[in-house]
Amino acid sequence: MPFWLEIIINVVFSYVASVGFALIINVPHRDLNFSGISGVVGWMAYWFCFRWGLGRMASNLIGAFLIGILGLFFARIKKSPVTVFNIPALVPLVPGVPAYQAVRALVAGNYSQGEELLLRVAIVTGGISLGFLLSTMCTEAFYKFKYRYFKNARLYIKHKK
Repeated sequence: MPFWLEIIINVVFSYVASVGFALIINVPHRDLNFSGISGVVGWMAYWFCFRWGLGRMASNLIGAFLIGILGLFFARIKKSPVTVFNIPALVPLVPGVPAYQAVRALVAGNYSQGEELLLRVAIVTGGISLGFLLSTMCTEAFYKFKYRYFKNARLYIKHKK
C-alpha cells in the first residue's frame, strides 16, 4: 500500500472516530469539527512517531501533548470547555485492544501474557496522562510569562513618560 494512501486512511478514520465519539457524548455541534481536528492531529503525531521508532510511550506522550495544546487553543477560540475537545480526540489513542486482550488472557489463566499486556496498557495510559500534564503546564507557563512580560512592558512605558 502506498504511503500517501496510509496517511489518508489514518486521517479519515481518526477524524471519524473522534467525531463519532463526540456525537455519542453530546458535544455541541459547533465544536464537532474542532474535536475531529484534534483527534486527527493527535493520532497522526502518534502514528508518525511510532513509525519513526520512538516507541509506544513517547508516541502517546507526543500525541496527547498536541491534543492538550490544541484543546486549550480551541477552547479559547470557541469559548467552550477544554474537555469538549480533549475527550473525543483521545479516542484513537486509547489502548482498547491490549486492554481487552489482557483481560481475556487473565480470565483464560495465562497470567504472564496478561501481565505483559497490562503493563503495555499502563505504559500507554501513563504516556497519555503525562502528555496532558505537560501541555497544561506549558500553556500555563506561557500565559504567565506573557502576562508578566506585557505587564512589565506597560509599566516601563508609563514610567518612561
